[in-house]
Amino acid sequence: MNQFIAAIDQGTTSSRCIIFDHDGRIVSIAQKEHRQFFPRSGWVEHDPEELWLNTREVGAAALAKADLRRRDIAAIGLTNQRETTVVWDRTTGKPVYNAIVWQDTRTDTLVEELAGDAGPDRYREITGLPLSTYFAGPKVRWILDNVDGARERAEAGDLAFGTVDSWILWNLTGGVGEEDQPPGLHITDVTNASRTLLMNLETQQWDPAICAELGIPESMLPEIRSSSEVYGRARERGPLAGVPIAGILGDQQAATFGQGCLSPGEAKNTYGTGNFLLLNTGTTPVRSEHGLLTTVCYRIGDAPAVYALEGSVAVTGSLVQWLRDNLGLIRSAGEIETLAASVPDNGGAYFVPAFSGLFAPRWRPDARGVIAGLTRFVEKGHLARAALEATAYQTREVIEAMNADSGVDLRTLKVDGGMVANDLLMQFQSDILGVPVVRPTVAETTALGAAYAAGLAVGFWENEEEIRRNWAADRTWEPAMPVDERERLFGEWNKAVERTYDWA
Repeated sequence: MNQFIAAIDQGTTSSRCIIFDHDGRIVSIAQKEHRQFFPRSGWVEHDPEELWLNTREVGAAALAKADLRRRDIAAIGLTNQRETTVVWDRTTGKPVYNAIVWQDTRTDTLVEELAGDAGPDRYREITGLPLSTYFAGPKVRWILDNVDGARERAEAGDLAFGTVDSWILWNLTGGVGEEDQPPGLHITDVTNASRTLLMNLETQQWDPAICAELGIPESMLPEIRSSSEVYGRARERGPLAGVPIAGILGDQQAATFGQGCLSPGEAKNTYGTGNFLLLNTGTTPVRSEHGLLTTVCYRIGDAPAVYALEGSVAVTGSLVQWLRDNLGLIRSAGEIETLAASVPDNGGAYFVPAFSGLFAPRWRPDARGVIAGLTRFVEKGHLARAALEATAYQTREVIEAMNADSGVDLRTLKVDGGMVANDLLMQFQSDILGVPVVRPTVAETTALGAAYAAGLAVGFWENEEEIRRNWAADRTWEPAMPVDERERLFGEWNKAVERTYDWA
């Protein structure tokens, strides 16, 4: 009997496989980090072949840890770091270049050229997105323009493009193929396609005019499908051979689904490498007037697509990694809370981690990171606290924009991701927002959302209401900070942010 669902979560810093039971509880988990490459300032890359190898390894390890076999798995769901871009050769299966990560800013000049007189909103009405280095389309164009022979091979139909979900799925379903096996499936889902700057939000298909203007041959693009349907089966060689692959969601949409935010007006915030706040707006896309993104939240089978407003913050958890790896301020990410708790406040210091510019709601690619308010009094505990507080301040900025766009004030914030284990941060988040912050029992909501999408497609879960019943709160933080103090701190944060402008 198929008793479980496997979720592959290929993220910015690691690949994981998590196996869930019918109640949405974790049965087994395996994880492996991959290398980060920084060839130049502002460039961030991954090795696509390493991502695929690690995905295979964690799949086998998760089964082994729980003493399960492939026949125990009803379906596989896939979730991924979204805008990260891979271009590969269909015949050899080899990437033509490293994966260009969503944080990468090398396309800044190209983005300015594309904006022209129309400005960064040139494609916003069609795609829901501003022109930005964040999205996949300009990254594809960079590869075609800068890798020898890439454009000619692409125009001949020899190259394939995909966000990481497409790359993993293509390999998982057969890759280049063998004598007795067809090649892998070249597919993406609507949530990942909506992050490329190439998809029409209304039709949910590639926009030929935008593709032509960006110089991207449509033959490179994967087929766009729903987020929950049986796409195919895992290839015959491998630990999950023959298991249906039945769900694909970009990581932040997967977390929204995993949090049970299935009705308009429900929102979640994921605290990972960056922060991503999504608000379900129902089956009609809402155009933002306050710097947010309009994106596809999910589409289940033949049902209409559900849309979301999203606020994306580039650097939150990765700031903690930076303090660990670049400055040696801490030895492990978990030490940040203890160090921050060694002082009662930030000592007047504010950390604005605009390493890749500022994302929502400001969209300032010219910004760069600063630490403001330094005096001789400030020591490493204050810097640690300022780093954590930066996450909470940036989240408030996004929520204020979301409240303005939706016309509805957020009353409770559902949270997930690695940083929600940090009690000091969660309390400060509640304080600076003035609303309760709620952590679910299962914090791995990204993988859980992918599992739910796959399980719905094969009848493992009957409907969305069954998924909603699985959600349960683990802990709630209530605001305790006086209003005047909250506003003073946020005012000083805004003053610090303004110091980051016009740097690059």
